[in-house]
Amino acid sequence: MTFTQLEIFSLVAELQGFTAAALRLGISQSAVSHAVKSLEKELGVPLIVRHQSSVEVTEVGKRLLTRAREILGLAEAMQQEVAAARGLRQGLVRIGSFGPTSSLKLLPAILHAFRAKYPGVEVQIDEGSDNEVKQWIQDRRVDIGFVVLPNESFDTVPLVEDEMVAIVPAAHPLADKSTVTASDLHALPFIMSDTGCGALVEPAFVKAGLTLRVRYRISQVMTILGMVQAGDGVAVMPELALPGDLDCAYPRLKTVAFRPAIRRRVGLGMRDLSRAAPAVQAFVDTARQVARR
Repeated sequence: MTFTQLEIFSLVAELQGFTAAALRLGISQSAVSHAVKSLEKELGVPLIVRHQSSVEVTEVGKRLLTRAREILGLAEAMQQEVAAARGLRQGLVRIGSFGPTSSLKLLPAILHAFRAKYPGVEVQIDEGSDNEVKQWIQDRRVDIGFVVLPNESFDTVPLVEDEMVAIVPAAHPLADKSTVTASDLHALPFIMSDTGCGALVEPAFVKAGLTLRVRYRISQVMTILGMVQAGDGVAVMPELALPGDLDCAYPRLKTVAFRPAIRRRVGLGMRDLSRAAPAVQAFVDTARQVARR
């Protein structure tokens, strides 16, 4: 068993194809297939089921994939430790990011500061829903990810806190109010953000003894804003998830403070910060500094 075999197996599973893995690695597809077959032969179990246009990781393959990523992560950490001891700043940081809050508001500023201090460190970013990011951290597909706090599954580092605001059409009577409550919104057609906000929003209505009339569940922020502007419903979303030019881009929308306040904390999550590679720890330190500013 070699690190190369484990890396190729991990990449085939991640990209769900031999061709995609070969292109990423810059080698032939036959070399990728041979590496996986050799690993399967050595382990004595099938790892990949090959279909005509896709691949599927077997159940035992999924369990071994987690171990493979752990081994590769430790090897990367060792290389970074040696590089740090020699005064070099290099390595790889794999980041999971979700939605505008992390991808548009937090990540650009953090990466700008990180690149300035560690120009030799490669950064790989995967974007998905918050649930996908949590799964990627668990599966070791990423080293670190943005998560909504609290989260007891990982080591976490708080970064920012914001509040949920109501999004209503500018022509709606609620747009003239300074605050709205659950009782103001529960009877209206509701557009729920399907990116994890429901876990914060719905309990507020349950606590008030009210039931939401959820008409749509949508994952894309821009789609939600467009539908609210078109009069298809109202929504409650985190302030940091909204575009900075909201007034210009969506002139027929209005944000109104929701009361009692629903607060959301966003931070970084990882499996074990104390054992993280130097480049990952450097990214965490940089994120803390940027968040404080």
